Amino acid sequence: MAAAPLVRDVPVLAEVVAHTEATANVEVKARVETTVEKILFVEGSEVKEGDPLFVLSRAPIEQRLASAKGSLGQQQAALDKANQDVERITPLAKSGAMPQKDLDNALAQQQQAKAALETGKAQVASAELDLSYTQVAAPVSGIIGETQANVGALVGKGSPSTLATISTLDPIYATVEASEVAYLDIAERMKHKDPQFLASFALVLANGQLHPHLGRLAFIDRAVNATTGTIKFRVEFPNLDKILRPGQFGRVRVMARTLPGALLLPQRAVQEIQGQHNVYVVTTEGGVSKVAFKRVKMGRRVGNLWVVESGLTATDQVVMEGIIKLRDGIEVKVEDAHVDESSFTELLATVPGAATAKK
Repeated sequence: MAAAPLVRDVPVLAEVVAHTEATANVEVKARVETTVEKILFVEGSEVKEGDPLFVLSRAPIEQRLASAKGSLGQQQAALDKANQDVERITPLAKSGAMPQKDLDNALAQQQQAKAALETGKAQVASAELDLSYTQVAAPVSGIIGETQANVGALVGKGSPSTLATISTLDPIYATVEASEVAYLDIAERMKHKDPQFLASFALVLANGQLHPHLGRLAFIDRAVNATTGTIKFRVEFPNLDKILRPGQFGRVRVMARTLPGALLLPQRAVQEIQGQHNVYVVTTEGGVSKVAFKRVKMGRRVGNLWVVESGLTATDQVVMEGIIKLRDGIEVKVEDAHVDESSFTELLATVPGAATAKK
């Protein structure tokens, strides 16, 4: 049985292990020293920017605010008195009824009172700002994690305390450490900034399922890691239903290039001896069919098919069965056969952008 090689444009896929990362991880912190009074969210739920999350105790801050306002009143009174003293002493000093030194002292007291009043105003403003911090709202939209401070816990002592963390999950990143070979496979397409290529990455999940949305290349690092021989990529994927979470593992797949007009043979039609690959082709002269030995160079495999890189033409009739019994030049009776291309069809279904994935 003999048939011509299958001629197809063969997509070359690059596939690299990846892990998912949130596009933003924002820590919600207590910026004042007080205790947690209420928790207003459900752990692991979705929150919107501005949603109230925590209520902190106002009592200690209200006491500090009241004290600051009392001090401010005293400082205002001190300034009023200093202003009066300056107004009273100035004409007397000019007429010589009082020493100039007394006026200088009054002016100095006035300046000190003004400075003290500004400090008092700042302390009041600071206490009012701290009072506003007792209402803790979500700084971004996303999924909020577990609470890290229970009701009644003292927070903010010495430095801001983390109360919870919010992760922005739509979109989500898939980060890969790609080998130099994988990088070089797609470098040519990246160089031309082909928009279709830059937005045609697929994500294969840990269970073998394909994420239903294609991703786009968001970042490529500036250098190859000399220790690991890899370079970092980050691909951004839509995550509308929030199924993907940070820390998951999968594989990012992209069509690196195409082998145009590649010749494909079933692996059973190729004989491999000591690293050399051979096939038998049928030649017909004067109505007599004979087999001829041909050495070929094979490339990548596509399921049970094999790409022929050189040594064969698209019109050659290649023996498909029983090649182990053949010898160069023997006569044969030829039956027509065909190359099963189901493996190639299966490969096409895995190309990012095929029917199993959509933008």
